[in-house]
Amino acid sequence: MNDWTLPPYKFDDKDPSRKPTGRTPEPAVGAPPEPPHDPWAQPAPQPDPFRLSPSAPPSYQPPPPPPPPPEEPFRADLKHRAAKKKARKWGWIWGVLLVSFLIGVLAAGGGAAYVWFKYLKDAPPLPSRAALFAVNRAPGIRFEDRNGQVIATRGPRYGQRITLGAVPNYVPQAFMAAEDRRFYQHGAIDIQGIGRAAWTNWRAGRTRQGASTLTQQLAKGLFLTPDRVVKRKLQEMLLAYKLEQVLTKDEILELYLNRIYFGAGTYGVDGASQTYFGKPASQLTLSEAALLASLPKAPSRLALTNDMERALARSRLILANMRKEGWITAEQESRALDDTPRLSPMALQDEGDYGWVLDYATTEAVKIAGQNAPDLVVRLTIDPLLQREGAEVVRQTMATETTRSGAHQAALLSLSTEGAIRAMVGGTDYAESPFNRAVQARRQPGSTFKPFVYAAAVEKGVLPTDIRVDEPVKFGEWSPENYSGGYRGPMTVEKALVTSTNTIAVKLGQEAGGAAIGDLVRRFGITSLPPVPDLSVALGSYGVSLLQMTSGFQVFQQGGIRIEPYVIETISTQDGQPIFAHQPPQAERRVYDVGHASIMVKMMKKVVTDGTAKRAAFGRPAAGKTGTSQNWRDAWFVGFTPDYVTGVWVGNDDEKPMNKVVGGDIPASIWRRFMMTAHQTLAVRDFAWLLPDPAPQTEPDPRNGYYETLSAEFARAASELDAAAKAAEMMAPSAGPGPAQPPPAQLPY
Repeated sequence: MNDWTLPPYKFDDKDPSRKPTGRTPEPAVGAPPEPPHDPWAQPAPQPDPFRLSPSAPPSYQPPPPPPPPPEEPFRADLKHRAAKKKARKWGWIWGVLLVSFLIGVLAAGGGAAYVWFKYLKDAPPLPSRAALFAVNRAPGIRFEDRNGQVIATRGPRYGQRITLGAVPNYVPQAFMAAEDRRFYQHGAIDIQGIGRAAWTNWRAGRTRQGASTLTQQLAKGLFLTPDRVVKRKLQEMLLAYKLEQVLTKDEILELYLNRIYFGAGTYGVDGASQTYFGKPASQLTLSEAALLASLPKAPSRLALTNDMERALARSRLILANMRKEGWITAEQESRALDDTPRLSPMALQDEGDYGWVLDYATTEAVKIAGQNAPDLVVRLTIDPLLQREGAEVVRQTMATETTRSGAHQAALLSLSTEGAIRAMVGGTDYAESPFNRAVQARRQPGSTFKPFVYAAAVEKGVLPTDIRVDEPVKFGEWSPENYSGGYRGPMTVEKALVTSTNTIAVKLGQEAGGAAIGDLVRRFGITSLPPVPDLSVALGSYGVSLLQMTSGFQVFQQGGIRIEPYVIETISTQDGQPIFAHQPPQAERRVYDVGHASIMVKMMKKVVTDGTAKRAAFGRPAAGKTGTSQNWRDAWFVGFTPDYVTGVWVGNDDEKPMNKVVGGDIPASIWRRFMMTAHQTLAVRDFAWLLPDPAPQTEPDPRNGYYETLSAEFARAASELDAAAKAAEMMAPSAGPGPAQPPPAQLPY
């Protein structure tokens, strides 16, 4: 059979390969509806038209496998939409993270800038390595009196510079056990220590443990103040970090041992060893090293001359820490506990009556020579005889007068004619109270201030012979009264000063004006008043120091010439190199007219001979003024001779009122005793520069006669009233003896 004999092939109408005719065939009647055509369905298998005959069916044919589940139709639009959604989600997350990161960077940068400009910008610069052992190292000072005799040695005592190899191992280990056991295991800041301290303090509810590293303590001691404020702490951390950048751990520990403060003016472990034990640091025992290591935590409070018991208790804790760290054995700890250190006799010496002078002179010497000066020799202006006498008079007088007077403190200051401080006594006992009442205290001078008010009035043309009326006065709501009560009527300006009449002093203050008084006292060296004080200044209501009051009175003594007080004659290094020598001014500094000064001195001389300061008289020409502040809180007398100007203050530190102590009482008595000693080898002389009293340049006030008559009438009336009072007392029944009271005119002021 050949291909040409095959029957013709007919195309099936359902054959998908056939081309559509464009017309849908009509379904047969009664036939089921044709299922909708699925364009995605697989075409049915078609018989092979070229196959000659079908194969014979097999004897067994397995059932056909179940058809696979229909697949979801592919949707490219849905897949694209999901991809976009996922991309948007991650984009939002990354955007939030990026914005958060940028905000964090900006916040950190802003915070760092704030901390820098507010707290760290003015942190002290770190000097070179070579300068670290001398930076801010105050000089040690040997003080001499005016005669060249050594008074005392003051200022920091540093001893010799030591190295770690020059001292026993237990010396640096004792300090690490006390302050920073992990010193070699952390950087400038101990994060672990901060966390431990924070936890300990939180549990205790108060600060019990610190976290400062040894490097931080060194930075604080070298460059910063001990104030507990955030700024200081941050600067301390910054400087500690800088120190660890330029020094090794051994060098930091060595610098610490040479510069840390041990109390009693002692710096460095060798200086402390010499001061407290009289030996170099290389010879320290274990117990002595632990005792010294107990001091830097609170050097002033735990100083061995202050509180030996508390320092010993802390040293026992240090020895225990050393044993725990394995630096000493239990046997060494036990022997050290049994070996109680003994202080050198040199450590127990005090400066006696020179303490206040040395405090003041140390400050002045450092101002002149500078903080980083070498060790110095300073010769003072102090006269040892007058210093001893002043301190003894103050101490003895207050010991006998305290019960009666209710006063517990006094101060004395004396100047030579050149302004040299010859004696400075700041209290009754320096060991009990180093506060210098001659320099540091500002107290109301009361009537002692009146000479400055009168001096301003004299500059305005007021004369001692001018008449003013002692009468009730009122300035606004203020009505000043006299100490003794009552009024004496018309009197001369001179008489008003001699009797310390308040009402006339206030009237003269009003005439002179506050601006003129403020200007005058500034010229006289008193700087604590405002430029224009109010009228109460006439009664001494503004606080002043004894030093400035005494120096102000020296202008009167010197005929109107201002001389700056000073306490240092010369300064040199300990090898003799001169640094400073006091030089008198090349030209006199006149601040007040000599004629006016003559008027004032003559009036003030009568205060001593005829007025409120009679107790101060000692047989030589002298002038001065007494003063008592409100409610008897302060009592003063400042006076002068041609050779010395001396001021005395008596009162209480807490301003508690005394038992009506006045300036003409205890202060005048102290002044007299001191001045008698000061003048015992000097010839008697008067103020050679005094001028004759000025003649009135105008016609006498026509009212003077009236005032003189009125004054006589006041005196007659007062005499009659006094006689009547005495007669009444004689007629009245006796009520028993009582304390005799002097008449008001005789009371000291």
